[in-house]
Amino acid sequence: MISESALRGYILEEVLAWLLRSSGYEVLTAKDDQEKAPWKVLEERNHGLVVRGRGAWHQADTLGQFRYVPPFSLPVRLFVEAKFTQTKVRLSTVRNGHGVVHDVNENVMTTLTTNSGPRRPRTRYRYSYAIFSTSGFSQDAQEFALAHQISLVDLSMPDFHKLRDLVRTAAQHVHAAMGAIPAADLPTMHEIRNYLRRPLLNLWEDPVVTNPSVTAPLDVLADSLRSRSTLGLVLAFPAAPFVLGLASDDLYGFVNYAIEHPTHSVRLRRLRQAAPHPVWQIRPLENPEAYALTFGLPEQVETWILDQEIGTPSRTRWLEESMLSAMTLYWMDGGHAHTFQLQYQATELLEQLG
Repeated sequence: MISESALRGYILEEVLAWLLRSSGYEVLTAKDDQEKAPWKVLEERNHGLVVRGRGAWHQADTLGQFRYVPPFSLPVRLFVEAKFTQTKVRLSTVRNGHGVVHDVNENVMTTLTTNSGPRRPRTRYRYSYAIFSTSGFSQDAQEFALAHQISLVDLSMPDFHKLRDLVRTAAQHVHAAMGAIPAADLPTMHEIRNYLRRPLLNLWEDPVVTNPSVTAPLDVLADSLRSRSTLGLVLAFPAAPFVLGLASDDLYGFVNYAIEHPTHSVRLRRLRQAAPHPVWQIRPLENPEAYALTFGLPEQVETWILDQEIGTPSRTRWLEESMLSAMTLYWMDGGHAHTFQLQYQATELLEQLG
């Protein structure tokens, strides 16, 4: 039987997919690939969705595509992996993610050939990988992720306390229920995922778990999430090889302000909070009470800035021109994608790090 720790991570992945809908993230199924063999890249197998790489097929429990396409780029597909453990995510997990996304991105077939017609272009995608952790990341995992553009999103911050509690409670009850079910009748994780996706993502895939002792806590989780309309997680894209997961207890406070001010200046402040990684807060410069967003910043980014053997003017110029002078956010409102840009002074970041 699946461990409770692994079950927490799998359930968390589904909850994250639900939260990330506001960022334009839509979970994919095999039905989203209309090609025929041997050109298909998505298939449904016994344990769920698999995606084709250059050298192998890879399990893709939570794979989604963003509804917006960055200018001069390919449509972006994102693997979401979540770890709900008591220890930090280690290098092996990040290295596995890199192996998967590298192999999938290497599966380049630019045209399709049919017996009855000419060659035609094949739709291509850029695959990325994000790992979410409730206990942070080890130093070597961070270094490897930054070097290979694997995004690490920290869910250990106090702002995610409610989210962690909901997932933890659901996993405890589901795991206890499974312990009372004969081994031959145990539901698979694929069946549990499919059941939870119905109320959260409106995806009606089969097979699903039917045992009431297992479905009841999943129903409670879905109802609790949908009743917390202000619980929020939105992705931010700095000019850097990673994304940031911004948390808010009042997500619509941010959205309402950003719709009126799509591009606005913000102030960054490093908070003194007990968390595996440094926690930063964002507030609008002109109206600080309008909203507050928080995010965890990998220590290796901070260390890189502080350990440079160059003068402060050079560091400031580097920040202004590249990594952390602005971040872009996307918000889906029905079929319309809003684009927001939060701008801030590089010197402010340096002063707090110093």
